[in-house]
Amino acid sequence: MTTFDVRIGINPLSWMNDDLPSLGGETPLDVALTEGRRIGYEGFELGNKFPREPQALKTLLAQYDLALVSGWYSGRLAERSAEDEIAAVGPHLDLLAKNGATVMVYGEVANSIQGAPQPLYQRPRFFSDARWSEYAERLNTFAAYTLSRGVRVAYHHHMGAYVETPADVDRLMSLTSDDVGLLFDAGHITFAGGDPLTVLDKHIARVCHVHCKDVRPEIIRLARNRNWSFLDAVINGAFTVPGDGTVDFASIIARLKRHGYRGWLVVEAEQDPVIAPSYAYAEKGYRTLRALVDANIEEAA
Repeated sequence: MTTFDVRIGINPLSWMNDDLPSLGGETPLDVALTEGRRIGYEGFELGNKFPREPQALKTLLAQYDLALVSGWYSGRLAERSAEDEIAAVGPHLDLLAKNGATVMVYGEVANSIQGAPQPLYQRPRFFSDARWSEYAERLNTFAAYTLSRGVRVAYHHHMGAYVETPADVDRLMSLTSDDVGLLFDAGHITFAGGDPLTVLDKHIARVCHVHCKDVRPEIIRLARNRNWSFLDAVINGAFTVPGDGTVDFASIIARLKRHGYRGWLVVEAEQDPVIAPSYAYAEKGYRTLRALVDANIEEAA
């Protein structure tokens, strides 16, 4: 019998945005935590309003009976050594490890344009085999270190960064060790022109974290045709929660179960809460995933 050991968490982006603090900036953290728990979420990823001291974070989450899912780390291995990155990650790694998180969301921000007013085609790229190999070697060293602390790197392929497309993901996975886990983000890979199921099937053995983000294809087409920046695409509604777009989450969840994925499913959908009310959308995302997970659990029983 195949068990399906997953938990459903959420990123506070539904309430407040780190890249665009003006979106939901006035919303207190306790509103997000209270509403998230009421909806049924078991845990939260970190956002910019969470405490960064391990005990303070543990105390806060305990008040709401929530687990720490993970937390984004802005890495710069494309421009600095593994040793420098290991020195820089110390406090963040400590925060995760002491609060029971077993994965770290690694986002490469060196030269990234994800927060800049530049069209997406201007994203950075590794233009030589040597650069790819150098990057992979640094990432392997860094990931081995975090794993020694019980936290696996979950590498986030991301719009506007070095690793964006399915081909980029293929290249990175082929050059790195199993210490480097993959964060599979259904929304980002779709925006990047990929088919989520194809990418998932190819790299499922490395997937250690899943971001459940849906897309509105008509907005993505506009973003490409009009050379919008990543943040322009976000503001205009390129992303939404599972069940509100066109990503086939039923097939994704079934694939994850079949392959024995264990870990978190995280609703993460950057939207303007004025247009997409936080509670309603967070609840829609939860209910969509809960129904799909429950159906797969019943099937396995």
